[in-house]
Order: sequence, then structure tokens, then C-alpha cells
Amino acid sequence: MKQSQANLPSIGFVSTYPPTVCGLATFTAALRGAIAEGRGSEAGLGVVSLGDGRLERSRPEVVLQHTNGDRSSLKQAVRILNRHDIVFFQHEYGIYGGPDGSEILDFISEVEVPTIVTLHTVLDQPTLRQKWILERIVDMTGQTVVMSDTALRRLRDRYDVDPARLRMVPHGAMPGLAVPSVASGPRPVALTWGLIGPGKGLETALDAFAAVKDLQPLPRYVILGKTHPKVQAAQGDSYLEGLKAKAHALGLEDVVEFDNRYLDTDSLAAEIRTADVVLLPYESTEQVTSGVLVEALAAGKPVVATDFPHAVEMLADGAGALVPHSDPEAMASALRSLFSEPGVAARMATKATSLGSTLHWPVVADGYEAIASALVERQTLVAGFSSGRRAAGLAKVG
Repeated sequence: MKQSQANLPSIGFVSTYPPTVCGLATFTAALRGAIAEGRGSEAGLGVVSLGDGRLERSRPEVVLQHTNGDRSSLKQAVRILNRHDIVFFQHEYGIYGGPDGSEILDFISEVEVPTIVTLHTVLDQPTLRQKWILERIVDMTGQTVVMSDTALRRLRDRYDVDPARLRMVPHGAMPGLAVPSVASGPRPVALTWGLIGPGKGLETALDAFAAVKDLQPLPRYVILGKTHPKVQAAQGDSYLEGLKAKAHALGLEDVVEFDNRYLDTDSLAAEIRTADVVLLPYESTEQVTSGVLVEALAAGKPVVATDFPHAVEMLADGAGALVPHSDPEAMASALRSLFSEPGVAARMATKATSLGSTLHWPVVADGYEAIASALVERQTLVAGFSSGRRAAGLAKVG
């Protein structure tokens, strides 16, 4: 149900933003869109987009394209953000200027309205500077949001922060995923999607599928996504071509399909619904947030994932299978079970559907709205109290 515009704070968003191809850009656009839909209006929801240079085109809601490291650009951004009632920052070390993205501290220190920061990464073993930056972010902002209980515990245990400033709000997922599966055809389909590059574990996935080529019917494995822009800039198509060469060497021409597209949300949702299994072969042992994992669960899909922290947390109740990192034999065994053992995939899908229903963007947006309204109200009360004390003091002097 749409909320009334009355008393809802205007919000400035600071993040990378479409058309930039980036997980944080997609997240911010989805969050802003869900808030706008809940309010029934896009009024007062402006975006300051981050980048290393100006893009030729931007969406209408982008009120400024900030150039990282440009002090005059930062000053202009702060002036615009201070016209809002509250500012939502997205944080990842690599999206702001300065060493380890330290420019976010300049933003926060100069913004005069309440702030919320959403942390997309909480490192278990940060460098001293990374640790200091994250601690300063938490100390300087009204509320810091993480997207998993694992991230919350890690912040409390590894960082010198005030727990009262921390909140957990899960990563959101497209509500359109919550429809019956349209997976069909005699061959089961496993799907991995997202930006492609080193660290995604795709090499391990290819080795795992080479070990299940004896299955009948023969499974299909679809790798959907463009090469990560930074990998593309540094290596061109060499990484993707190397993956294709590996698939050929393993005799997987009839198994693996490379779909080199970065889809809009509706097209991506349609592709996800056609899959029988979602495979997350990631190499990172640090990942406390995975939008792909959340979307897979929202779509009610069984998941096979390496045991990165967010997967361990989300799949604990049986919505998927966890396997060790860089272990193609274990991954192949999990895939074989899902593809060939009656009832295994269906039981996982039931668990995934139940969990995924709590992760839709409207629910997540309501969580952010509640935090924002509370912070703005508190700021108003504090300002009113201070004004009252000043007025009483002047009256006494008079």
C-alpha cells in the first residue's frame, strides 16, 4: 500500500548508479525505486552518482555526477545533499576517491543533515587504514546498516564501534522473482549470473561440470553476464576467452553456454525463472553480502554455493548446499545430488521460497524508511531543544 508523502523525509543517495555497471549501482537504483513506489512519488529522492569522470548520459533522478578526488565537485555535492532531510551513503572501499576510498569521510563530515551508511563489505582482516575508515564511518553517521548477521557480528567483534549505531536490514530482491518457476525441457539448467572476472570461481565450476558429464539427461550450465568493466579495461576479452578455452579443453561444448549480456531487472528475472539450480562458485572467503544469493532465494531456486559467510548464514536451514572453496569434486557431488536424486531439489526450493519471501524490496525499503524517519525526527527534536534553551537563555539575560 502506498504511503502518504506527509512527513516523509526527502532523501539524497550517494553511490555509483546506472548506467554504471556495478552491483552497488543496481542496489541503489532498486532501493530508491522501492522507496518511491512505497511513497507513490519520486519527489525528493535525488542521487549524487560517483565516478572517475562524467558519463555521457544519466538518469533524471541524478542531480549531480560527482568526480572522485575533485574537491570542487565534492563541495557542490555537499551543497546539494544538504537540501535533503537525510542522506543515504553506500559504502565499498573502491567507489570513493582517496586511499581505500577515504573520500567518504570528507562527504560525511561536511553533510549537515542526518546520514545512514550501508556497508557492502565488512572485512574480517582489514588493513589498519581500512579498519580506521570503517570505524570512523560508524562513529560519524547516525546509523550504519549491514545486510547480514555475519557482518553485524564481525563489526562488533573485530572493530571498535558502538553497537547501538548498527542495524541489520537484508539485501533486497525483485518481487517479480516470486512467481512459479518456468524451468522446462529435458535437461536441467544451472545458472550463474553477474559480472565476470577473476575471483568468481568459474574455473572451479567448469571443472565440476566436467565431472558430471556422465549424467543423463546431460545438464546445461549458463554463465550469464558481461566481463567486469575493470577487467575489460585491463585485459580486454582475454579473461572470457580463457574461460571459453578451458570449457573447450574439458569437452563442455554441449554443456556450457556463455551469455555475455548485462540484463535489465525484468529480463534478468525472466532468465532466473528458467533455471533449475543457481550456482555461486565464488572464491572470496570474506563476502558478507551477495545480491545474487538473495535473488536466487527470492526466486525459490535451490542454491549450490561455496561456503562464503553470507551463504553459510542464508543456507543454514536447507535452502541450498554448501561446498568448500576451490573444490570441484565437492561441487560436482552437490550438483549430481540436485540433478539426479529425487526430492532433493524440491525440498531446497521449498526452503528457498519461504526464506525469499522476507527479502523483497518493498519490505526492505520499509526498513530503511523507518530508520530514516526516526533519525530525522530525533534531529528535529534535538534542534528544537537547543533552540528552546537558547531562547530561554536570551530571555533570562534580558
